[in-house]
Amino acid sequence: MPTPATPHEPVPLSGEAYKRDPYPLYRELRERGPVHRVLFPSGVRAWLVTGYDAAHEALNDPRLGKNHALGNDAWRARASIMPEPQHSQLQVHLLHQDPPRHTAMRRLITDAFAPRRVAAMVPRFQALADRLLDEALDAAPVAGRLDLVADFAARFPFQVLADVIGLEPALAGRFDRDWGKVVAPVGPTDPGRAAYEGRLRGLQRYIDEVTAHARQHPDEGLLGRLVAAHGDGELTKEELDSIVFQLLVAGQEPVTNQITTSVISLLRHPEQLARLRDEPGLLPRAVEELLRHDSAFELTTWRFFAEDSDLHGTRVPAGDSVIVSLCAANRDPARFPDPDVLDPDRTPNPHLAFGHGIHFCPGSSLARAELQVALGTLLRRLPGPGLAAGDGDRRGRPAVLARGVHALPVAHAAPGRCPVRHLG
Repeated sequence: MPTPATPHEPVPLSGEAYKRDPYPLYRELRERGPVHRVLFPSGVRAWLVTGYDAAHEALNDPRLGKNHALGNDAWRARASIMPEPQHSQLQVHLLHQDPPRHTAMRRLITDAFAPRRVAAMVPRFQALADRLLDEALDAAPVAGRLDLVADFAARFPFQVLADVIGLEPALAGRFDRDWGKVVAPVGPTDPGRAAYEGRLRGLQRYIDEVTAHARQHPDEGLLGRLVAAHGDGELTKEELDSIVFQLLVAGQEPVTNQITTSVISLLRHPEQLARLRDEPGLLPRAVEELLRHDSAFELTTWRFFAEDSDLHGTRVPAGDSVIVSLCAANRDPARFPDPDVLDPDRTPNPHLAFGHGIHFCPGSSLARAELQVALGTLLRRLPGPGLAAGDGDRRGRPAVLARGVHALPVAHAAPGRCPVRHLG
């Protein structure tokens, strides 16, 4: 675990121990105060907000903007790693916009993820989850063992998203999950830079195909409406491509990661896993607690002050990046009694896993439905009183802002048999 530094030294947010369990560090930082200087692996120095009240306030602070143009030269030298022309063409999505442009762009997508529409699609999500798990079980090279990431968690959210936004099935089948790595920092001198730029170009060509197909085959799906909005002058070409980029990359990978972090949490709490299996009606409330207990979206994206400003007693220079730790806020004992305890009965549960304020995740209703279907299916379909983790690679993914694993091998017991081991 990184050691909290002196006030003049940034705390490094890196290393296998930190990615595996950042909560001890967050606890120490919270106890020291709400704002801390931190160092990311890319070399970016930022200001980290930790406590619940401070995080809630920062997420709603109109002084903190999201537009990259607000970043200063020191931030840009380390953080603006996506080369041109792609940076200008793919990075003007909702996460990097401020009102009034953010308001106008967000209005174009919210109806597709409205709770009423998501609820009507849940039976389709359930059928998809059952089909994918059937395929995984039939194709398993060793009976009773699965890689929960590759065999299910990486496939289910993308296929749900494709259905929701109206992505043509043949195009959906050609999406390469490897393209999602373009959001991980790879600096100009990194040995992996060539592969990074190759992924980026491949993804941009794919986006061009997606928008071209939607233009040639107009319909009432979200992609069709976005293309129509571009044709009507409501979106620039760069904004259209950036929104599609955000949907394809940020719209499904966090759910993949949240499925795995939730399963790991349940494996570490077998009594709660058994209870959910016996009482499936608890699942909606349990999903909220799993989101609070270990959120896949660990840190927010960059925010900036347009001028030197005070942030909870700390002077933050204009253009320095400000990051909110959602995970640290969600384990704050000042807001959540016994915050390290996984308690499906916790209520109220005002966690910040989806953010807050004008940038609150527009796909939160969809994510909640996906998690309920995915976890409910796994608990129901993989027999025995608990899942059992097999040997394998559970290293954290290298994403800077998110939590997840490369692979999660699990061994499930035959009906009537107990699993042989579980995560400790």
